[in-house]
Order: sequence, then structure tokens, then C-alpha cells
Amino acid sequence: MQQIINFIIKNKNFLLFFLLFDIALLFTIQSHSYHKSKFINSANFLTGGIYNSINNINGYFNLKSQNQLLSEENRRLRSLITNSSNKVDSVFIDSLMFRASYRFFTANVIKNSYALSTNMLTLNKGVKDSIKQDFGVISSKGIVGIVDRTSNHFATVLSILNTTSKISAQLKKTNHFGTLTWNGKSPEFTQLIDIPKIAPVVAGDTIITSGRSSIFPKGVPIGVVEDFELDQAENYYEINVRLFNDMTNIEHVYVIENVNVQELNNLLLSNE
Repeated sequence: MQQIINFIIKNKNFLLFFLLFDIALLFTIQSHSYHKSKFINSANFLTGGIYNSINNINGYFNLKSQNQLLSEENRRLRSLITNSSNKVDSVFIDSLMFRASYRFFTANVIKNSYALSTNMLTLNKGVKDSIKQDFGVISSKGIVGIVDRTSNHFATVLSILNTTSKISAQLKKTNHFGTLTWNGKSPEFTQLIDIPKIAPVVAGDTIITSGRSSIFPKGVPIGVVEDFELDQAENYYEINVRLFNDMTNIEHVYVIENVNVQELNNLLLSNE
């Protein structure tokens, strides 16, 4: 302990300078959007590189299970191609359904949180891979989240298990739509609110994206109705949705770009 005290006394000028320098740097980053953006991109690059290295190591030891998942997905793709006239399992994402207006990119999740109130994922793709902010992210089973920030080689994703997430979703069989949110409790469930009480909701009904935004196409699977109840005003249902995705075990994802988003935004702006 005495050695630590002696070290501090001996280097007090340098330590004071270092402390003041850090405080000045913090104030500069917080008060200037340009510096803040550069700092976040640099932080994403540094942490992304670390997570990517860890993910590569973990991926090596999990090759067997991941190969099984990919084999199963390939099996379903072959089945879809061979039996294109048959009805497709609603849990499976077929990118060909959306090819006219959407472009798909593949990516791997190198970090995933699901035990916080504001959960995020980190992808091993970024701006140099044509990934941008507000792109949708899905897996072969359903919705995952929305791209929040990007650096050259990495991207962070606002998970659907994030209390700030709001996504337009609907009942598949009736087209009644509301807002998909998360109450911060179980990673197995999200909540669909603002569904009018005239909607014939039944446990087991499928929930999908509504297509009423520029991020996700209509029809991306989300989950099924677990249970539901009317809100306090008894005008709208609050629905508990059991997710198709196991959000604690996301590895391979697809990032969705709406190729017509600029045209759509321009049209909306011209009407304001």
C-alpha cells in the first residue's frame, strides 16, 4: 500500500495531467456530433475486432452444431425449390418472395446480449459490405432487429429484445396491425400492443411484420400468440407473442435493404 502511495506522489503531475486530459476529451466528444460519431465508429471497430476474434475461436469449437443448422436450412431451401408449387412453412424466410424490392446480405452475429433491458447484437459486416443504419435483420426463422450503428467492418443491431424497439406487426390471418415491443422480462416473448378489441385474436395465431414501414417487408415471421388481454381502457389487446427465434442462440442472419427506401422517403417528404 505504501508503494502505491509513493508511486502516486512521485507521479502526481503526470496523473493529474492524464485525468484532466480525459475530462477534456470526454467533454469534446459529448459536445460535438462529429467527434462523437468518430469516437463511436472507432469504438465499434475496436470492440468489433475483439468480438470477431472471440467468435472465430468459439465458432471453431461449434462447427458441428453450426453445420447441422446450415444443413437443415439447405434442406429446406432444396425442398422449397423442388416443391415451389406447395405451400411454404410460414416460419421459413424465403428471400425470393421479396426480391423485387429488397436486397439481402448475409452476416454472422459475433456478440449478442439478451439479459439486459437494452439488448444489442454485433455483426461481422459493416459499411464496406454495404450495410447501413436502419437495415432490417432477420434469421431463417424470423425477425431479429434493426441495424443501429455501423463502422467499416462491423454493425450493431437494436434487438427486438430491447425496451426501446418498436416494430409494426400484425395478425397474419386478419391483417389487424399494432406495435411490437418488449417488456424487458423473458427473451422467449415479445408483446404486440394496440390491436383493436374487434380483432378475432386466438391463441396460436401467427404474428408477422406488417410491411407498414420502409425497413421490413410484409410477412416476415415473428411468433405465435401465447395469451392476450385487454388494456386498462378495454379498447385494445395486449398480446404476448412467443418468438419463433431463440434469441439467446442467434448465429447466422440476413440483413435486408429496401432498395426503394429513398424514393419512398422523398414521396413522404413531398406530402408533408
